[in-house]
Amino acid sequence: MHLTTPRLILREMTPGDAPALHAVLGDEETMRFYPHPLTPAEVEQWIDRQITRYPTGTGLLGIVLKNSGQLIGDCGPVCQDVEGVRELEIGYHVHRDHQRQGYATEAACAVLDYVFTAFACDHKIDHVISMIRPENISSRRVAEKNGLTLARTIPWHGYDHCVYTINRPKQ
Repeated sequence: MHLTTPRLILREMTPGDAPALHAVLGDEETMRFYPHPLTPAEVEQWIDRQITRYPTGTGLLGIVLKNSGQLIGDCGPVCQDVEGVRELEIGYHVHRDHQRQGYATEAACAVLDYVFTAFACDHKIDHVISMIRPENISSRRVAEKNGLTLARTIPWHGYDHCVYTINRPKQ
């Protein structure tokens, strides 16, 4: 997977991305809606999980600024078990220094386009979700800007999560 937008490159991550991704996922402010910021070892495991997902067409991709080559976050489709149902989720994390500049919205939009194109023949993929903590207003806005709507709020992994959803566009 390799996606481009006007300002971003979304590419498969490698183990060498661990220090740059730790600056994102290890940052207390960026990860305030998660149980805790990730340690360097947890970031390495995070990247390893994504690498194992890539052959299936899923996995979080590194968000890289075209103008500088800096990795500022991740975004991509991942499978999640939600209330006993396997769902395809669009997830994203952007370092706090780069938030509120439209990067998450731009990256998530590219991933949505990819999912509904790449999985076009898979009729099981008729919608995509994003799981967002209710108090994470910025992330909820990203979902809404990309056309996802709030379907319900559920307990998930010990916290309430808003389940945003978007259906596959009509052909």
